[in-house]
Amino acid sequence: MKRKIFSGILFATSGSFWWGILGVFYFKSIAFVSPIELVVHRTVWSALTLSITISIYGKWSEVFKLLKKKRILLGLLLSSILIITNWYTWIYAVTVNKLVDASFGYYIYPILSAFFGIIFLKETYNKTKLISFILVLISIIILFFSFDSFPWIGLIVAASWSLYTLVRKVIKVPADIGLFIESLLLTPLAFFAFYNLFQNGNNFFSLNNINISIWLFLAGAMTLIPLFLFLKGTEKAGLGVAGMIFFIVPTCHFLLGIFYFNETLDLYKLLSFSIIWFAVAIFLRDLASDN
Repeated sequence: MKRKIFSGILFATSGSFWWGILGVFYFKSIAFVSPIELVVHRTVWSALTLSITISIYGKWSEVFKLLKKKRILLGLLLSSILIITNWYTWIYAVTVNKLVDASFGYYIYPILSAFFGIIFLKETYNKTKLISFILVLISIIILFFSFDSFPWIGLIVAASWSLYTLVRKVIKVPADIGLFIESLLLTPLAFFAFYNLFQNGNNFFSLNNINISIWLFLAGAMTLIPLFLFLKGTEKAGLGVAGMIFFIVPTCHFLLGIFYFNETLDLYKLLSFSIIWFAVAIFLRDLASDN
């Protein structure tokens, strides 16, 4: 195995485990904070952290150049709405003990993303990809008929993230600069949301509680570090390899939800997940054959 591919696998694996385990425990530790405030901190501190790295690497000229392009700016505005929807839904899932439902979303995300690529980007497809998508539909239908278990959380997570990656693929913006502009566009909304929380006395970030405030400040790093690791892994190892490694994320979520946080797994969910795992196995085999 080439050293570049091997290092890419290490990067992608590290990012996936960070997302799948450390991220869960971090947001679980501050589950007493409302999901809205957590998204506020994730947005603001990500923007601040990225502004520092952009300054260090001298990329401000690239930022200003992109801000002048209306098509790029509109695309990033759309992607910012999608990513904040994804962030809020996933954080909500963690705080209300619906981690298993969120894992459902991240299991079907690569398959749904491939489907969007076929529909919107006219990417090539084969029988294997179609079978995988049909199996995903079957699993959703099964859960639809079990109203207590219908995974709206998982569907929003999958749809928002796959559409986000689709938009970012279309506008072709560097990952760090794109995320910075997205966070920047969301920052006014984040400040408005925090102001409302402050007015109603529902905020936890305060100079009166330094320990919690510092812990909330880490929301930016908890967002950017795994993203950087995974993107670096994708760059070195390739999209197909990184795509296979990504399934570590929902697997960690599922196992933590069931065996550590004692979330329920009824018959409908078990049957649906069994179908999803079969779809994933087929999808991964197809990815492996392409690599």
